[in-house]
Parts: sequence; C-alpha cells; structure tokens
Amino acid sequence: MMDYNLAWLSYRNIPWYEDRKFFQTIVTREKHVVIKTAVAELCRAAEEMFGMQPEITDRQERKDNFGKNRICLVMDAGISVAGGYRIEEYGGQISIFSGDASGILYGAYALVRRVQRELPLTGLKLQELPDMPLRMLNHWDNMDGSIERGYAGSSFFFKEGEILLNDRTRDYIRLAASVGINGVVINNVNVSGDATRLITDEYELSLKRMAAELEAYGITLYLSLNFAAPIELGDLDTADPEAEEVQSWWKEKMARLFQRIPNLGGFLVKADSEGRPGPFTYGRTHAQGANMLADMIKPYGGLIIWRCFVYNCTQDWRDKKTDRARSAYDNFMPLDGQFAENVILQIKNGPMDFQVREPVSPLFGSLEKTNQILEVQIAQEYTGQQKHVCYLIPMFKEILDFHTYCRKTKDKVSDIVSGRTFLQTECGMAAVANTGSDRNWTGHDLAAANWFGFGRLAFSASLTAEEIAEEWCECTFGPDRETTAAVTRILMMSWPAYEKYTSVLGIGWMVNPGNHYGPNVDGYEYDRWGTYHRADHRGIGVERGRAGTGYTSTYLEPNAAMYENIASCPEELLLFFHYIPYDYKMKSGKTLIQHIYDTHFEGVEDVEKMIGIWEGIRGKIPEEIFRRVKERLNHQREHAEEWRDQVNTYFYRKSFIADEKGRKIY
Repeated sequence: MMDYNLAWLSYRNIPWYEDRKFFQTIVTREKHVVIKTAVAELCRAAEEMFGMQPEITDRQERKDNFGKNRICLVMDAGISVAGGYRIEEYGGQISIFSGDASGILYGAYALVRRVQRELPLTGLKLQELPDMPLRMLNHWDNMDGSIERGYAGSSFFFKEGEILLNDRTRDYIRLAASVGINGVVINNVNVSGDATRLITDEYELSLKRMAAELEAYGITLYLSLNFAAPIELGDLDTADPEAEEVQSWWKEKMARLFQRIPNLGGFLVKADSEGRPGPFTYGRTHAQGANMLADMIKPYGGLIIWRCFVYNCTQDWRDKKTDRARSAYDNFMPLDGQFAENVILQIKNGPMDFQVREPVSPLFGSLEKTNQILEVQIAQEYTGQQKHVCYLIPMFKEILDFHTYCRKTKDKVSDIVSGRTFLQTECGMAAVANTGSDRNWTGHDLAAANWFGFGRLAFSASLTAEEIAEEWCECTFGPDRETTAAVTRILMMSWPAYEKYTSVLGIGWMVNPGNHYGPNVDGYEYDRWGTYHRADHRGIGVERGRAGTGYTSTYLEPNAAMYENIASCPEELLLFFHYIPYDYKMKSGKTLIQHIYDTHFEGVEDVEKMIGIWEGIRGKIPEEIFRRVKERLNHQREHAEEWRDQVNTYFYRKSFIADEKGRKIY
C-alpha cells in the first residue's frame, strides 16, 4: 500500500458519469513509447473512475464510418507546435490529434481532467498549443536525501548517495507530465560532493534508467553541473574555460556521457554566484564559460542553461551606491548576442531573490539576441515555506503580463519567454520545485496548487489564476460547487494576505537570516548580501532612482520614467524604488506609516477569514486533508500575528508615530 497520495491524480469513483461510455475502446496504431503511456493513463483513469477496462485495438474506421464509444489517438501533421493537441467528439467517437507523441499524452490528460470535473465530453472541441517550449522543474535535491530550501520532507530522487527509482518516482513523473512539464533537473544547482560525480560512469546505469522513465512521459532529464569538475574529478589544477586541457577534459567527459545517455537534455549551471566557481575566477566572461560547455554538448543536441543569479555577496552595508538589484543586468546585458545558440540564460522573475513582491527583471525586453528562461520559485522560501498557504500563480500571471516595451506588440514577458518576440525556440519557464517525500508531496496540501498551477500556466499562459485554481480544486476534491468556491477563495486571498502581514510595498526581506523564516526586520540590514530596507526615524526604502543607485535606468521607457517618478511609481513597489518619509500621503489618503500599520492588521484578519472559510467545508474534504490544512492555517494565524506585532512595533519605535486607530502596538 502506498504511503502517499496522488494529489490531483487521486481519481474518485464516479460510476454515474454519463460519458464514461467513450472509454469502452481505445484505438491507436502508433507504437511510440509516449503514446503507449497515453493509452495506459486512459486505461488507469477508466478503471479507477468507472471500474472499466477498455479494449485496446489498432483497428481504424473510415472517416465516414465512425466507431461508437471509443477514443482514437491520431497523429496529425497539421498540428505543428510540439506538444499541441486537438480533441474532438463526433458521431460517438472522441479523437485526440497531435503532431507528436507528447501532444497525444497531453491530450489524454486533458480529457481525463474533464472527466474528473464531470464536464461533458459529447460535442467536445478543444485545442491547446503550448505557450512555452520549455516547461521545467528545478529540484534542489542533494544526494544525501536532503533538499535545499525543501519544505515537504526528503528527496525522492536521492538517498545516501544513490539515485532512487521506484513507484514514488514514477508517480512524480506522472504528476509532472499531467500538467505539461517536459524537463526536470533532478539535483541541486549548488553542486558538491557526490553530485559532482553524476557525470561519471559511477551513476551511468541509474541515470539511464531515470532518463528512460522520464522519456516515456515526454520529459527530458537534465543535471546541474559543477563548473569546477575538471579540478574535483580530474587531475587538473584549473577550470579555465579557455585552457586547452580543460576543453579536452570536458569534450571527453561529455562524449562518454551522451554516448551512454543519449536522451540527456543538458545541464543547468550556477557559476560565479554565492561562492560557486565560475569563469570569473580566470578572468573570463559568462559567455566564454557557457559557450565552452555548449560547444562540448552541441553534437548531441544538448542545452546549457546558465543562471543569471550573480551578484556581489560581500557588499558593505554602508555603501549606498552598490545595488544588488543591478547585478544581473550589469553582468549579462553587455554580453547580449555573445552566447551560443544552445545556451539559455535562466533569469529570476525579479532582480533580488523570490521576494513576495519585486519588479520584473529588466533583462526581460533588454536582451534581444539571447535565449531566455523565466525562473520562478514554487518552493515558498520567502512566502511561508509551505506552512502558510500562498498561492503564487497570480504573481506569475502579473510577471508574464508585464509590458517591457521592447516592441510595439508582443512585448510582454510571456511573449519573450515563449519565443514570439524574438522568434526563438530555446526558451520557456522553470520553477524551483516544492516537492518532497511527505505524504501529500508538498507539505501543505494547498501548496500542490502551485505545482499544478505552474505546469498549467507554462502550457497555457492565457489561463487565469482563478481558472487554474478551480481546475486544481475540482481535480483534487471533486466538482462540488461550495468546495470549489471556498478553496478558490482561500487561494486567491492568500498571496495578498501574506504580503500584507509581512513586507509591504516591495521592500522585501525582514526575515531571519539563514532559514529565511519568520520576522526579523533588521535580520539582513547590516550584512553582506545587499538586502537592505534603509529604515531610519524619518522613513524607509531604498533609493534606486537617479539620485540613488540608478537602477531605474535599467528599464526601457516608459517603465524607466514610471519607476523614477515617485508619483507614477506603482505603490506596491514604492519602497523598492524609493526612500519615502513616514508622513508621505498614499493615494488612499493614508500616510505611509498608517498604511504599514493597517496592512499588517488586515493581513491577520484575512488569515482569520481563510480559517472560517475552511471550517465551512468541513465534511466535504477528506478528514485527513482537512485536519492537516486546519493545523497549518492555525499556525499561519499565529505566525501572521507575530509578523504583525514585530513589524508594527519596529516602525512605531522608529517613527514615534502612533496608530491612528489606537490598536495595540508594543
């Protein structure tokens, strides 16, 4: 018996579903392994939801002689977008069309989602073409079984230096594929120890098996790579990308690796960042480092995904001109056009580090000649660590919908990372994963909505955050209207609530150093990490306009002017871009200090409302899940109160300005 659930693939028995008749027969002549997977998934759904065992046949009827009550899987060259599919019901037959095997699988999962939601199949016409070519999960799993920034148990990929491949791994693959994920990095970007040796013969057989399991579900395996591997694994005393002996070492290593694992997708690289080795050590550029590796794997169709999370981590807090926010732009913008065609820059959504609110990275729209992936984080490192409910899809939608003004049309971030703006194909979205060995995969049961939602959004960026929440809820709990409305409301309230009781107006941080959990207003204020709020007795905020660090100038117009001017700067980012006095009048008519007080009280009230909403669906949710979520919501309320009291007290003591409403501030 499994010691874990199957999240949104936990099929309910619904024998009353009228359109179950279509599952009597599944027809396909295709022998591709991914199409075999699609057939198996349709059969599993039919058996678990209807108690049916479909007949599987390769007998195709003529177009004018449709068979009844069956599902046909049909390769169709007319659908040219990889992974795209079309589903049609006509004359009692459902056909899933696609130009490739992965599209057939995605179509099969889409059909199953409709059944889970008890939506009709008769008369169905549905087409989806993936928006993002690459839809990736980055796992920060270590080979000892731990997970960096993991909040849902231990790794299901690694244990005690060994690679795991079992039923749990396979069910993870099913869940990932079901929402359109097509690439997975299984090991931590901070590569050390045993993980450095993943590119050696030692792990060849295990990785080959893992790659095959993923490939059967249309997913490509990637590894994180240690740039200093020639030193740590070889006899070399340098990792200089321009050194002939280093290039020869990598060439031989990659040839051997891809010969054994030809379906390996490539590598994710964190270099010259937070102590990681890289080309800077040898006076080389990121382009030289990335291109050297790209040249070594180009013959095998491999990709190098190079992270742009590079900044000075030895900053003096007294220095008000150096700005961590500028770092990625200053490092990579001068290199635009210098990267090889099989190099992709992976760019975090904001210029800092996955805060609850940041502006969009100015690299989006500015880089025109370089492949780009948008990196987001569904592991809630700075948004409650899966102890708080914080549905992040509304944030990701805002990021994707941001206008960069790099073109008159097709200038949104979603246009850029889909390839529409600069006519690129090696681009997409990646998320730092939120999974682990916990029974429910994500620690907080409602955090599964972020995993599900990321995949669905990367596949279909036109979906709204609310539509995705409703879809996840109905696949997970069934299509009860009251349950769907309640859970969706909690999810949609959660990100604004978290922002209210933690760090408002874009200032960020204010967390305990190290574990990044819990309030500590000055926790990072005098450190080396460039994470400052600059609060004093007059006001708060980092001046990033022309009078400060000049960061506003990294944006294209009219965004640069909008952020430069306090009056036009979006208020939700006001303290990110400007130092503001406590008595500054907000658009609401409140002073800045009163806004800080009010939002922190409101955030706690919102959590109390979420608890009330959850209580209202007791009996409609499986008791085990209801209890787990209730316990975490209660913790969230207590923690939100701590945030409120610490932050409000800090600023009261800084400003000596009392709360106009006379509430308790310590």
